[in-house]
Amino acid sequence: MADAHNQVPGSAQSDIVYGLFQCRGDLRTSDCRDCVAHAVSRLGIICPESTGGAIQLDGCFVKYDSASFLGVEDKTEVFKKCGSSIAYNSDILTRRDAVLAYMASGNGQYFRVSGSGSVQGVAQCVQDLSLSECQDCLTEASARLKSDCGATAWGDMFLGKCYVRYSERGFHSRSDDDDGDVDKTLAIIIGIIAGVAVIIVFLSMLSRLCDRKGGK
Repeated sequence: MADAHNQVPGSAQSDIVYGLFQCRGDLRTSDCRDCVAHAVSRLGIICPESTGGAIQLDGCFVKYDSASFLGVEDKTEVFKKCGSSIAYNSDILTRRDAVLAYMASGNGQYFRVSGSGSVQGVAQCVQDLSLSECQDCLTEASARLKSDCGATAWGDMFLGKCYVRYSERGFHSRSDDDDGDVDKTLAIIIGIIAGVAVIIVFLSMLSRLCDRKGGK
């Protein structure tokens, strides 16, 4: 199961900041820690004076805001990318459709992986959603991905609280047409406020996560 944590620091209403981080479901604890630390560092650069921000890396997601977003559905499209066309290859498209159908099925998991022949897929929801809300989000993301990307070798669809990805050659073989965005970074910048305290909060959360898991 993915590491998912949220926290509401601050002593007064005006000081409240809502924060959440979550790692991809197959990441080891050490890789999760490193990914979140990197994401927090990137947020400090991308959103240096903001009341809220979100960043999605390949292995983790970090978000903070002065307004509560915890437990709130969000199916807004924040990032989409489609690979090169494979024309009409019925075998690959059939396998792609099977992978997307599985990831959109109600299997009761927040993190889902699927494969059919050379086609692989991965999907995940932010775990502040209920399972039914997660299901709605993944169903929507899968449908949009299939419709918008059509007959392509790979595709990514990131909504506000979930994502679905597939690749015909595997996710480590996409560098030829990935435009150099190695980190798969997304950022949403909202408002203006000093962000240094938020970075400290997330690093503190990471420290406690490591302390708890290291003590097991």
